[in-house]
Amino acid sequence: GRVVAVIELVSPGNKDSRHALRSFVEKAVDLLYDNVNLLIIDPFPPGPRDPQGIHKAIWDEITDEPFELPANRNLTLAAYQVSPIKTAYVEPFAVGAIIPDMPLFLQNDYYINVPLETTYMDTWNVLPQSLRELVF
Repeated sequence: GRVVAVIELVSPGNKDSRHALRSFVEKAVDLLYDNVNLLIIDPFPPGPRDPQGIHKAIWDEITDEPFELPANRNLTLAAYQVSPIKTAYVEPFAVGAIIPDMPLFLQNDYYINVPLETTYMDTWNVLPQSLRELVF
């Protein structure tokens, strides 16, 4: 009955105000300090409130390690492992690139791979045309 891992998909609303971003970051940090592993999927480019992306905003609350997104890959996937030590596995990616699989840690070094590209494409392929048109 204990939560060991959470997947968070960032939405534009998570970044549209200082309060929204702060709330999202605090929730993520609270999960990590509560020993809940975390996978963050941020398919939106950095904005004025997260100029180096959501991972840096979260990780700055955990450590002083520097982090900078590559200019040509400004979307972020971040898998956080809480045990034995808090560790972040970050994969910057770009629009049009294949979304890499990411680990979702369950306990210590035990994880499952989350097939993000496959999941996205499987969902896209069954999405009604009327909804697809809203994306473009």
